[in-house]
Amino acid sequence: MDLDYLQSIVAEYGVWFYAVTFLWTFIEGETFVIYAGVLVAQGLLDGPLLLMCAWLGSFCGDQCYFYIGRYFGPRLLVRFPRWQKHVDTANAWLKRYDTIFILSFRWIYGVRNFASFALGMSQTAWYRFLVLNFIAAGIWAMGFLGAGILLGTALRPVLDQVAPYFTLVMLGIFCFMFGMVFLVHRIQKRRFAREQARLTAQAAIAASLAPGSRVETAAATAE
Repeated sequence: MDLDYLQSIVAEYGVWFYAVTFLWTFIEGETFVIYAGVLVAQGLLDGPLLLMCAWLGSFCGDQCYFYIGRYFGPRLLVRFPRWQKHVDTANAWLKRYDTIFILSFRWIYGVRNFASFALGMSQTAWYRFLVLNFIAAGIWAMGFLGAGILLGTALRPVLDQVAPYFTLVMLGIFCFMFGMVFLVHRIQKRRFAREQARLTAQAAIAASLAPGSRVETAAATAE
């Protein structure tokens, strides 16, 4: 299997690949976009068109989840109470970082899938989320697609040698990038958990020292 053969396959069925890109990124798809970026670097796909599909797919997906949260959020949480933990986590990020969180939640493990749903249940104005979500989707699409293109460019000098094993090479790249994304997400999750524990401890100390608390009452009684 050489590059010309791969180009003929993508040329014949490429339009479906772009449709799949839109649908996949509607749900999530970081690793898929990186994989597609490798194909762009090898001249198998149109970069601007692929970027547009990934951008719009991510944007439309989170707009959909936002409105689901806005109109059906409370009823869904009653039906799926295990979602509450994820929604509370997203709300904690929103309360602390606000605009920055809306622009970056796609990169945060454990929050990404519930963030727009939680934002729909919050007081965030729909038009504000629409603008920020559009910008964030573009940053996300360009970031992961760019990573794939850089990776594909690095492979170009050895393309002739790896072409006969292209499927295996792509599978290896897919697994490697998935592992890297998972590792970064795990680090983010642990860091956030430590921060939450620190804030909880501070809140408990503040509550114990507040007027009328048990500690305060005991101190007054001792005096």
